[in-house]
Amino acid sequence: MKNTIIDVSQLELNDKVVAIKRVTKTVKGGRNMRFTALVVVGDGNGHVGAGLGKAVEIPEAIRKGKEDAMKHIITVALDENNSITHDFIGKYGSASVLLKRAAAGTGIIAGGPARNVCELAGIKNIRTKCLGSNNKQNVVLATIEGLRQLKTPEEVARNRGKSIEEILG
Repeated sequence: MKNTIIDVSQLELNDKVVAIKRVTKTVKGGRNMRFTALVVVGDGNGHVGAGLGKAVEIPEAIRKGKEDAMKHIITVALDENNSITHDFIGKYGSASVLLKRAAAGTGIIAGGPARNVCELAGIKNIRTKCLGSNNKQNVVLATIEGLRQLKTPEEVARNRGKSIEEILG
């Protein structure tokens, strides 16, 4: 797990609203309606985060979701053709997302929630597949968890005490 602290003020962040849900709570006087917004933020250069905001009004929920996403930004290991460094399966709850490397020119082959995360992370070439649950919130969080656990060849070589050439074959 990378424990690098990212200074959010230095990043030029874009945000995308992945989902807005209306939730109701039945109380003595009737029903209370609120909204939850799932928001993904990223700089398109290897930094991405997701957050959930809840409020009585939609714009307020989106603002809160964006603030929450900024608190949970991770760094993604990218290779020379803006793809991920190796294949990986990210898991969160019952949702799993298979992340596969892709050659230059492939583009982003991904479903809605996973596509938003990949675009904002700055990944240009990737293939993904949602396995298990396709709940939007869990798919976003599984994708981010998978991207967070990716390692560069340099990190693997350093951890194993080998050269980069030995790792890459």
